Amino acid sequence: MRETPSDATVPYEPHIGQSRQYWRDIILGVNDGLVSTLLLVAGVVGGGLSSAIILLTVLAGAVAGAISMAAGEYLATESQREILDAELRLEREHIRDHREMEVGQLAEMFTDIGVSPEKLDVVVEAFSETDDVLLNSMKVLEFGVVDSEVRSSYKAMFFSGALFLVGSLTSVVPFLFDVSPVRGLAIASVLTAVGLFIVGWVKASVTRRNRVADGFANLLIAGFGGVLAYFIGDAVQRLIG
Repeated sequence: MRETPSDATVPYEPHIGQSRQYWRDIILGVNDGLVSTLLLVAGVVGGGLSSAIILLTVLAGAVAGAISMAAGEYLATESQREILDAELRLEREHIRDHREMEVGQLAEMFTDIGVSPEKLDVVVEAFSETDDVLLNSMKVLEFGVVDSEVRSSYKAMFFSGALFLVGSLTSVVPFLFDVSPVRGLAIASVLTAVGLFIVGWVKASVTRRNRVADGFANLLIAGFGGVLAYFIGDAVQRLIG
């Protein structure tokens, strides 16, 4: 391919690559670990529990949350794969028994994409040359599936569970030391705030957005939730005496 002047002066920026489909699990896992564990700390501190009980509660919450996240993500990803497999089996039957109808749907999709009428027949013929080619074409255009973008259930499970644990550390670590509940909550809040800002910064770097704005967006959401959880815990403590 001949290089144009713009090609020579503007560096080529590569795509994220094979990690792209797992960024949802990465961000969700670590962000949920940061936020939900801090909310748990805020709630039990507001409830007047001792530091030792808070540590036990937060450790149990972190482990339970990580297992729940991992199991939930595995089941959700597997269910999505099974649904796709069922749809593709049905699509094979449609191609076998109603091929002309499927080719007609393919033509409609290319028309919606913007293929010009004078080139439509050539394009449709190329993308329906054989049954396998037609199936792959429908897989991409009708179901929005590209094989390289399919997520592994095991990797999704690992990222969600392991990064939940990583995120929860900002709320667990302070209570490993001899601190009062309020002081432990304050330290956990600062560490979590830093963690949330870093998550927002990293996410913005990947999505090519404003890093500072995304960092503070995470902080605001978690801050509001933390304050709410603290006062709910305090209110419950007052109600039960």
